[in-house]
Amino acid sequence: MIDEATRTAILRLREEGHGTRSIARALGISRGVVKKVCQLGSSEVPRLERAEKAEPYRDRILELYASCKGNLVRVHEDLHAEGAEVSYPALTAFCRRHGIGHEPRRPAGQYHFEPGEEMQHDTSPHYAEIGGRRQPVQTASLVLCHCRMLFFQFYPRFTRFECKIFLTEGLVYFGGACARCMIDNTHVVVLSGTGREMVPVPEMAAFGERFGFTFQAHEVGDANRSARVERPFDYIDNNFLAGRKFADWIDANTQARAWCDKVNAKHRRSLHASPRELFAAERVRMRPLPVHVPEVYLLHQRIVDTEGYVNVRRARYSVPWRLMGRALEVRESKERIDVFDGPRRVASHPRVIEQDNVRITLAEHRPPRSEGVFARKTSADEQRLCERMPEMGPYITLLRSRGRGGHRDLRWVLRMVDEYPRVALLGALREALRYGLADLERLERMILRRIAKDFFVLRPDADMDPEPIDD
Repeated sequence: MIDEATRTAILRLREEGHGTRSIARALGISRGVVKKVCQLGSSEVPRLERAEKAEPYRDRILELYASCKGNLVRVHEDLHAEGAEVSYPALTAFCRRHGIGHEPRRPAGQYHFEPGEEMQHDTSPHYAEIGGRRQPVQTASLVLCHCRMLFFQFYPRFTRFECKIFLTEGLVYFGGACARCMIDNTHVVVLSGTGREMVPVPEMAAFGERFGFTFQAHEVGDANRSARVERPFDYIDNNFLAGRKFADWIDANTQARAWCDKVNAKHRRSLHASPRELFAAERVRMRPLPVHVPEVYLLHQRIVDTEGYVNVRRARYSVPWRLMGRALEVRESKERIDVFDGPRRVASHPRVIEQDNVRITLAEHRPPRSEGVFARKTSADEQRLCERMPEMGPYITLLRSRGRGGHRDLRWVLRMVDEYPRVALLGALREALRYGLADLERLERMILRRIAKDFFVLRPDADMDPEPIDD
């Protein structure tokens, strides 16, 4: 069958007075074709009218299509069982031509974005092997719509806290922000409404104002509006996560950032450049970062338990033991747990992710062995003894190391301090400490030997019997 252009040429040449033979020779077609076209007198290509084998069974096909839940294989089997001589290709072609189970395709549109106009953010669930265990992860992605620069990270969950952490890291990675951030209608940013009527959470709206952008949601059912961020999720799942294993969450996000650097520098045939090259022109149109980018943290109020710990997400972090029972402020950031007593930071720990019943203890937060709950209390006798004679401290320590130093021993030492001269007592103490002597009887005999000649003078007849005392 000849096309419309050839038919038009035949009619034009006929009007110019050329014969059938010359027209056929000039166009390379048969004389019969020239005669048929001239008889029709129109350049329109006639439609072929053919009888369709499935047309007599149209109503039955519609019934079976509904009962078989749209499975044309089952429809063909039932038609064949009823004696209909219709092949499966003829059935599918009939259904396709008459729109049975086939929606007509609509032309695909295209969104054009100026540099710095829009960025798109969304999350998608994936599975990754982290710490030797395959577990679900939330993949958060941020894409600049003009240059297609990509940034993504992994999180065990995705709340507003993780959203602010991710967006802060993404904007720092790009070095600025676009005027608009497109999200879907189920995002953690949404407070109420959908599409253009979406109202963001005040906390997130203030976060966007800090970096100079606003949140906007696409209309319900218009998933193509966020195609810039939706398309890379399949690439991340089947390229980055395929066959990769990660030691922990920090390792996973570090490798993800390095992979983004590699992908963003790769030349794309559809862009005729790499995203990194296009980003050079878009960056000058983006909102610059504020002078100070504050750290994102989640605030908790915790009371220190009786063991000297505070509990955050099923993990326990130590604080100085003297703060037991105090209400403290705990700041949870991406990588750290900081504990504040008023304006002063009293403890700082690495943040534990997805681990239950874990204790993080610092040695300086525990009391010394001589302090704490079982610390030895100073008795009144010991205090009085130290006040009367401070030099007795080392000897009292010696007594306690030998299992002595009780109430009776302290009273004994206190009596010696009260009764004997200080010089003699100190000399005996030095000698007792030198040899580690903890026997108080021997200590007292040593004192008596030092003062024997000064206080006890013996007479020459000391060995004679004393005279009897008259009654």
